[in-house]
Amino acid sequence: MKNLNKKIISKYLFVSLIFFSVLAFGEKADREKPIEIVADTMLVDDSKNTSTYEGDVILTQGTLIIKADTLIVREDKQGFQHSTSIGKPTTFKQKMEGSEKFIEGKALRIEYDGHMDKIHLYKNAEVKRGDDIVVGDYITYDASAEVAQAMSSKNDSSSGKKSRTKAIIKPKD
Repeated sequence: MKNLNKKIISKYLFVSLIFFSVLAFGEKADREKPIEIVADTMLVDDSKNTSTYEGDVILTQGTLIIKADTLIVREDKQGFQHSTSIGKPTTFKQKMEGSEKFIEGKALRIEYDGHMDKIHLYKNAEVKRGDDIVVGDYITYDASAEVAQAMSSKNDSSSGKKSRTKAIIKPKD
């Protein structure tokens, strides 16, 4: 029984590692690169410290690419950046530090809280790190505390069945 518990805990910890933030695993050099955002329209509201980009939005910073229908970027009073990307789905992809592999994610809405260093993926969320995949209705990662969580809703409204989270962990070479 103890070995079974150790295996379960080991698997849980390994699955938790899948969720490391784009910022934690992404190319460190990306942070020093300029951000380029292309969209059909852009609205800057200096009174609210927000910028809203709409229509086939593509944000690029080094190896990081975010695609969305709408991207809203805000800066709080302390100067921290916060963003919300919305799409069907909205996606991100970034090369992992020290690897040729990528971390990728998609959801209907992705929120980043620069002050708390948290990423939230809402509705039909999926994170792929290398060959490993985690799927759920909601995925969050707290980069400061290195805590990840995946959850699913109690009922899938289309089928009436209980929704479940899923992890696919490929064996390592």
